[in-house]
Amino acid sequence: MANQHHVKAKKHLGQHFLKDENVARKIADTLTLKGYKNVLEIGPGMGVLTKYLLEKDVTTYVIEIDGESVEYLKNHYLTLSPRIIEQDVLKFDLNLIFKNRPFAIIGNFPYNISSQIVFKLLDFRKQVPEFTGMFQKEVAQRICSNEGSKVYGILSVLTQAFYHAEYVFTVPPTVFHPPPKVDSGVLRLIRKKDFVLPCDEGLFFKVVKTAFGQRRKTLRNSLKTFNLSDNLKANSIFGKRPEQLSVQAFIELTELLNQDKG
Repeated sequence: MANQHHVKAKKHLGQHFLKDENVARKIADTLTLKGYKNVLEIGPGMGVLTKYLLEKDVTTYVIEIDGESVEYLKNHYLTLSPRIIEQDVLKFDLNLIFKNRPFAIIGNFPYNISSQIVFKLLDFRKQVPEFTGMFQKEVAQRICSNEGSKVYGILSVLTQAFYHAEYVFTVPPTVFHPPPKVDSGVLRLIRKKDFVLPCDEGLFFKVVKTAFGQRRKTLRNSLKTFNLSDNLKANSIFGKRPEQLSVQAFIELTELLNQDKG
């Protein structure tokens, strides 16, 4: 890893460069390679994970906002050069690259935008059968948590509505430069076979976000803005708090609200 410190980690980009080859290989190996021929790596830095993706039977693209990292990648991974996208992944239309084709997403995600990356994934759920990568451990656990947990929330429900979520392994701070102050966790999301919800999906997103916006209140109070009828408010589900509801219960709640509007 003699070249590991050629690019300076930038705090404002949340960069912590992975320096452990075994961990990089293990993350690359979380991909099942089923249902897609293209992979997008977000935030490749100096390519410690990228090199293992390039060994696989898929076409790898990388998206990187840091010009110094882009320069490093172009110099060290010549065959990758045409597929290096120097853009902010949160603002870039991925279909300019993938043209509605399926692709997987992978990365050692910058902690400061990792939740936003998951929301971006959800926007592209029809094209992304698999998403795998490294998060702050607490965020990875939150995404994978179930109802009743203190950390269960918007990310948990919205992600698990469309994907099977699996916490794969924990990564200590010592394998990064500079080391973060917390452990990291690798998770894998594999899209469900029936990932189209049996309810209004736009309303579902709104209900989940509104409910957890006031998570300590019962749904009867947190969902007041939906102008619930007295008849609907009498339903026992409205006496619960959002973290008590499973993903399926949120789908049923959305359907109840939809019928109430009608």
